[in-house]
Amino acid sequence: MSIVITGNPGVGKHTITQKIAEMMELSIIDINKIAKDSGLFEQNDDTNDVDVEELEKILKQKVSYKDVIVGHLAPYVLRKNQVKVMIVLRRSPYDLIPVYNDRKYSEKKIRENTGSEILGIIANDAISRFQEKTFQVNVSGKTISEVVRNVMNVIVENEGNEEVDWLELVRANNDLGKFFVD
Repeated sequence: MSIVITGNPGVGKHTITQKIAEMMELSIIDINKIAKDSGLFEQNDDTNDVDVEELEKILKQKVSYKDVIVGHLAPYVLRKNQVKVMIVLRRSPYDLIPVYNDRKYSEKKIRENTGSEILGIIANDAISRFQEKTFQVNVSGKTISEVVRNVMNVIVENEGNEEVDWLELVRANNDLGKFFVD
């Protein structure tokens, strides 16, 4: 069974995965790279759609217990018996906006990704599918080494879940329109 690191774009999945893989001497399985190399991305408007059923079949052949799997599609293409622990990295939507601007995301794509983070869609889907194997780690305001420490605590001790509620933060800031209205 594998360690899985997932979350919305811009939360630091690849950075943290690289550090964890080095520390634990594990190989990395990058779901997006596999999907791209397998020709499973289909460009639609501002997004890339993926054939998740085909990707799930490919991953079934590649996953072992000596892997760290990374990608925002993890909750949709892995099965519970393949996963030791699924760590969902969470980041404040306010912190994500400059990351998305640097990546030259369109306004629509920024709203979709920040909206997904605010609503906790990936976290919710991971919890629904992987239950007790799912842990959230808030990366906002933390250094890379602090996040790595938190993630290692989840992996080794099976504790350190952080309840994350960006919706309450956004509502308190009276910013729902900033993230959800065109």
